[in-house]
Amino acid sequence: MQLKISHLYRAWQGLKKWPFGSAVFNYVICFINPYTGALKANVVEFHKGYARLELKDRRAIRNHLNSIHAIALTNLGEFASGLALVSLFSENMRGIPVDIHIRFFKKARGKLIAECKTQLPVFSEETEHLVKAEIRNMDNERVSVVEVKWKLSYRQQDE
Repeated sequence: MQLKISHLYRAWQGLKKWPFGSAVFNYVICFINPYTGALKANVVEFHKGYARLELKDRRAIRNHLNSIHAIALTNLGEFASGLALVSLFSENMRGIPVDIHIRFFKKARGKLIAECKTQLPVFSEETEHLVKAEIRNMDNERVSVVEVKWKLSYRQQDE
């Protein structure tokens, strides 16, 4: 059985109650979305419409300026926005990023926290929805803001 993206929130709710449950959830993410899993960010809080992730600084995601690479930050923001959004999905909803913008405020060094809070718009036909994730360092300084435009739709019965 394949875990549907709309089941992620339920999986988190079930696993977080168990010792090492969040570690298992973070491990499973690597199989659901291998590219995002390669970032090795950890989901630390996950509620309806809200996601909080941590990214540990490590050599594999650094750039030539000895800070975390811009694309790693972009991936972290997209990951946070996607989790917050899909936690609100019904079984027949789907979404895909169609546009991403990132603004940088400070060099990213050390452990980072990405947070995203969103709501699901009311829609019956395909629509676009902008979701923002903010990334901060351990001194609570804003490092970057990632804005992801998601195309949302409903699956057809035969898909």
